[in-house]
Amino acid sequence: MTDDAIFIGKGETPQRLALKYANRHGLIAGATGTGKTVTLQILAEGFSKAGVPVFAADVKGDLSGLAMPGTMKDFLVERAAKIGLEGYAPEAQPVVFWDLFGEQGHPIRATISEMGPLLLSRMLDLNETQEGVLTLAFRVADDDRLLLLDLKDLRALLVDVADRADELTTKYGNVAKTTVGTIQRRLLSLEEQGAEKFFGEPALDLNDFIRTDESGAGVINILAADKLMQSPKLYATFLLWLLSELFEELPEIGDPEKPKLVFFFDEAHLLFNDAPKALVEKIEQVVRLIRSKGVGVYFVTQNPQDVPDSVSSQLGARIQHALRAFTPKEQKVIKTASEMFRPNPAFSTLEVITQLGVGEALVSTLESKGAPSIVDRALIRPPSSRLGPISPQERKEVMRHSDLGDRYLKTVDRESAYEILTERAERDAKQEERRTKDDERDDRRKENNAPRRPSARRGSNRQSAAEAGFKSAVRTFSTMVTREIVRGLLGGMKKRR
Repeated sequence: MTDDAIFIGKGETPQRLALKYANRHGLIAGATGTGKTVTLQILAEGFSKAGVPVFAADVKGDLSGLAMPGTMKDFLVERAAKIGLEGYAPEAQPVVFWDLFGEQGHPIRATISEMGPLLLSRMLDLNETQEGVLTLAFRVADDDRLLLLDLKDLRALLVDVADRADELTTKYGNVAKTTVGTIQRRLLSLEEQGAEKFFGEPALDLNDFIRTDESGAGVINILAADKLMQSPKLYATFLLWLLSELFEELPEIGDPEKPKLVFFFDEAHLLFNDAPKALVEKIEQVVRLIRSKGVGVYFVTQNPQDVPDSVSSQLGARIQHALRAFTPKEQKVIKTASEMFRPNPAFSTLEVITQLGVGEALVSTLESKGAPSIVDRALIRPPSSRLGPISPQERKEVMRHSDLGDRYLKTVDRESAYEILTERAERDAKQEERRTKDDERDDRRKENNAPRRPSARRGSNRQSAAEAGFKSAVRTFSTMVTREIVRGLLGGMKKRR
């Protein structure tokens, strides 16, 4: 290790990664068991000693050994002597453990709003129409000032959007309730993968990823990813979200003397396998532009072709461990991998790739003015920290001494869309109940004030013979009386005249 470079190993010449080019990204590739994890480990150690914070996804648990000093085994000491590594001694690194599920590290959380409709749509594998409805829902939340923090907030919002479909269609566009139902089913599937533990508060403060310890060493952030690997969409979307957040939050600094942060993405094929074109384009954009923020991204994978050409062309450092050629397809992969290096006249890159031993690699980094160096066959230096995973008890001790435990341990559930929409629905239900009771009361009042109905004993409105005769007699008598009265009046008038 020098002040301006990380010692990787030694071939014909010492191989170093210049810190001022470390934000130009890199690739570590090779078959299983050839030493990729150890290479990742020694690079993480080198960055930490240079004061550069590191993030690494730990798929197999082996990277947890960075938190403990290594054991000076004979083969490690012999390798250190062979490559001229002076002062080789066991040394632990400052490590913080993280876990999206909060089991093997401090919980990492993000809010639904921070994730946004685009990444959520990719995570849920939504088609264009469904993505449009999800985007519409986010717009409604913004206009109604509804906080979207966790999955129950998003579920409540989608229910509200479906209930107001007719109203919202005229303002935002067509909203099909069947589409909302499809999104809800996808959310249920995501919950079953444990995503409800990832969405919520307190959300991750990116400053807690970019730290140094009291001695000035960069903190190595290790994400427990063994369980997360069982949910590849959640894994890929989380990593892309983290890069996107860093890209948006960090200021432009150009090409610094050393990176501000370095990422290692193990099992990189999970980022790209079956990924929609839009998602790959987003990854390419972030990788291309985030270097100006001082962030280096290193992909770790078995097959170098796992990384798309659009992303591979952005990678400056390449460390290629052994590949095996048992099939025509594998032979094609080896040929392609050998062509990625600047040739060395001392050997055939194509032949050497299959001859490399464990701990050996073909190394090419950026030299003066950013030009790739001639590929060299190098023996990778041994790590100072422990090889392999630490015990669960040792992990708990590291977490117990971390100053971040209290900050992220307990979930915070403040008032957001779920509470507001639930309260609104309950209020509307009570108002509807009161209106129903008022209508029922009005109906009863009208019934009480209505005229009496005819007797139920009468079966017809027709008059009986006796009734008709009586009414006729009354009319006759009344006519006679009236006539006599009129006559009397007229007679009296004549007499007075």
